[in-house]
Amino acid sequence: MRMIDPMLMEFDREASMTKKVIERVPQEKIAWRPHAKSMSIGGLAQHLATLPGWMGDTLLLDGYDVASAPKNPEPESVSQIVAKLDENVKKAKSAMAQLDDAKAMGEWKLSMAGKTLIALPRIGLLRSILLNHSCHHRGQLTVYLRLLDVPVPSLYGPSADENPFG
Repeated sequence: MRMIDPMLMEFDREASMTKKVIERVPQEKIAWRPHAKSMSIGGLAQHLATLPGWMGDTLLLDGYDVASAPKNPEPESVSQIVAKLDENVKKAKSAMAQLDDAKAMGEWKLSMAGKTLIALPRIGLLRSILLNHSCHHRGQLTVYLRLLDVPVPSLYGPSADENPFG
């Protein structure tokens, strides 16, 4: 078994939970934000949907310079965001499947205008960005849903709105 295989299985589970949360975003509130400094609910959902695609595009490279990152326009529909998530999950899984152990442990650098911000093994990048960073933002999105009185799906166990155990 390659070291990436358990992470691929974990990503599958996490991506399905992310999809459950994004599907709850109310279309009529897509531009809503809880605070002036916060992303809109649609923008946050879009960020979650694009992270796997960014990972798929950059994982096999030696790094990425954020100075070249395009700005995403505000999304127009929840269905568009869900479709983008599905597409990007496939892209990330394809890139991950190409990692042998040596490539997984190979160094990857995130830079800004040529200055290295972080350097870590690709498997560490997957853990910190594709999994942990995505879980962080998914948690934010569940708070947005709660503030809008939208039922929060069960993720790792019961929510106040859903109990898979009873």
